[in-house]
Amino acid sequence: MYIPKHFAADDAVVQDLLVNHGAADLVTSTPDGLLATLLPFVYDAEAGALLGHLARNNEQWHRPVIGEALAIVTGPDAYISPSAYASKREHGRVVPTWNYVTAHVYGTLVVYDDPAWLETLVRRLTAKHEAGSAQQWSVDDAPAKFIDGQLRAIVGVELVISRIEAKGKLSQNRSAADIDGVIASLEDRGDLASAAAVRAAKPGD
Repeated sequence: MYIPKHFAADDAVVQDLLVNHGAADLVTSTPDGLLATLLPFVYDAEAGALLGHLARNNEQWHRPVIGEALAIVTGPDAYISPSAYASKREHGRVVPTWNYVTAHVYGTLVVYDDPAWLETLVRRLTAKHEAGSAQQWSVDDAPAKFIDGQLRAIVGVELVISRIEAKGKLSQNRSAADIDGVIASLEDRGDLASAAAVRAAKPGD
């Protein structure tokens, strides 16, 4: 990943992205070419791994992986119009861009065809994503035989992390006035997640 110095994401940003992301693209190089699947992961900091599952019918899980596997994890992203910049009104030498937060997580892919492992994973994923709900659903809300059947239809994957390349392109290369304009523009558009990311990355804050 191309990462200019001022867009390099620090450890706190990376950890926040891994802990709070929803789904990521799992990409593997195989003898048949590149394969990719979007799937939810849970980050296990103690194990240094991303844990998820694939449909049993998905060809990706049983194709040999050449080299490392890659999970592309993305945070908020947004189009930035030159109209947001104070400098547009000063000299006009501005162009559109795109702000985003992303991490390329590389590692060894391990497959788990084990119902007990999968049940633990599914419970962790459910707890993570139901946490903000007023009426939280639990795996135990469904009939046990139904859950058993669902678990037989998936296989687990663990991406044991070897390295992470992360980037937070959040207007850090602009003036303070331009950054304030970007935050205001994003908030006006209702993109509060992107606005908060820009505000958190603002130099000197």
